[in-house]
Amino acid sequence: MVSMHHERASIELLTVYQVSKILGASLDIHKTFREALNVLVSMMGWRRGAVILQTEEGPLCGMCSVGLSRDESAKLSFSVGEGIVGRVFSTGVPMVVPDISAEPMFLNRTGAADQSPDETIAYIATPIKADRRTLGVLTMDRSVTTRSGVFDEDLRLLSMVASLMGQNLLLHRGVSAEQGRLYEEARRLSKALKPVFQLDMAIGSSPRMQEVFAEVHQVAPTKTTVLLRGESGTGKEVIARAVHNLSPRKDAAFVRVNCAALTESLLESELFGHEKGAFTGAVGSRKGRFEMAHGGTLFLDEIGDISASFQAKLLRVLQEKEFERVGGSHPIKVDVRLVMATNRNLEKMVAAGEFRADLYYRINVVSIFLPPLRERREDIPLMVEHFLARFNRENSRKVKVTPRALKVLTSCYWPGNVRELENCVERTATMALNEDLTDLSFPCHDNRCLTQVLHYIDREDAVKPGRPIAIPVTEAPPREASAGYGGAEYGQPQGGGAAVATDDKPEGERDRLIWAMEKCGWVQAKAARLLNITPRQMGYALQKYDIEVRKF
Repeated sequence: MVSMHHERASIELLTVYQVSKILGASLDIHKTFREALNVLVSMMGWRRGAVILQTEEGPLCGMCSVGLSRDESAKLSFSVGEGIVGRVFSTGVPMVVPDISAEPMFLNRTGAADQSPDETIAYIATPIKADRRTLGVLTMDRSVTTRSGVFDEDLRLLSMVASLMGQNLLLHRGVSAEQGRLYEEARRLSKALKPVFQLDMAIGSSPRMQEVFAEVHQVAPTKTTVLLRGESGTGKEVIARAVHNLSPRKDAAFVRVNCAALTESLLESELFGHEKGAFTGAVGSRKGRFEMAHGGTLFLDEIGDISASFQAKLLRVLQEKEFERVGGSHPIKVDVRLVMATNRNLEKMVAAGEFRADLYYRINVVSIFLPPLRERREDIPLMVEHFLARFNRENSRKVKVTPRALKVLTSCYWPGNVRELENCVERTATMALNEDLTDLSFPCHDNRCLTQVLHYIDREDAVKPGRPIAIPVTEAPPREASAGYGGAEYGQPQGGGAAVATDDKPEGERDRLIWAMEKCGWVQAKAARLLNITPRQMGYALQKYDIEVRKF
């Protein structure tokens, strides 16, 4: 009897030594706790063991186990106070069950009582404590032998191992918290040290605009052709001037041409110039914009609106770096940095045969995408301040904006982007009766928003008189195919009037939600009735698919 006691004591001592060595070898508690359980079960001849810890949400869930299958381990979930595990956790007192089949508190969630119906199975659970707190529960079960007093010895051994695990768990959490703190500190310092880019006449401290400014600073010193892309009113000409001003050509000419404002014949004469007598009214020779921009920068706006025949002529100039005036035969070489801009989806136009693929590849060297104003709302207060300062300076006024007015401006959808915001601020400041612009100063307060008039009109064929109907525009490809654009031409149809107003329901659930909101003038209750769902379900669906509700 004495020899058996000494043998048991030796095994327990060796077990504790092996467990402590494993727990001290690594801070990966999932690995070390599992290995410690393996040693505990194998050396003591137990059936199964498990470590159950409290989650951040509150319930107790199994972290690791030995002798349980994956499905059985997934069932190790208890509320505080529920069953033996929950009671041991809540009281902090270990519990010994000599026969689990006779214990009503044993929930048998893993089927331990059903695996050996001919044997008596004992179950021991002890709390895992550290720093006077209970962190979890360590459990084991084994077949009952005829030896007496063995439960006390098992409980003692299990309590020692639980104490080691508790200290290890507390150390792991402390190290993890310190690592998290150091990571956040490093991220904060990195953000603080990250350079803030500024451009002349361009306002933007938001992350999206800082990316644009960084790209401009990187590409400006080179001779590379730049293609500016984005919705109308996002400030493409301002960015084009910034590219010129930051380049070595800043002292030379910056020449701008709006390709959409001229016919093909006029555009050819405007860009390449003409000789005397080339056409009726050509009383003398005239330099074109390419010649005027020699040594400087030529900005071609709305490049996606040029005709197919003129695309071929422009492609030749870009390839050969020379051209001939209209009515002339002498080739003229020029050194011009080209910056182009468009609000069209060139990829879709190439696929439809509306834009030459070879010209697309020639101009799409470096593309800079300008985000719409609704995707950088944090810049709106800075822009409002800038527009008001200019208005006050030009009109000898002292108009200022209140926080409630800023809240109104930052909540609007702004389908016209920066241009629309500028006009709204100037119009409201002009018509203001006093020096403070409040939320009541804006026309949207009286349902007189010009954007709403532009994008929602009454039609004679409307179902009900006065019902707002979206103006149809060209349907655009999915957002993923347009490099992160939003709005009418790019991506999901959720701009002011930027979706096709049809009577055919789209197939996708997100498209159906947008379709319903468009049909009902972005009134959620009406859209819910159209889709035969409750307004609450409509609100949940809009949040789920991240659909921004327009406010005018």
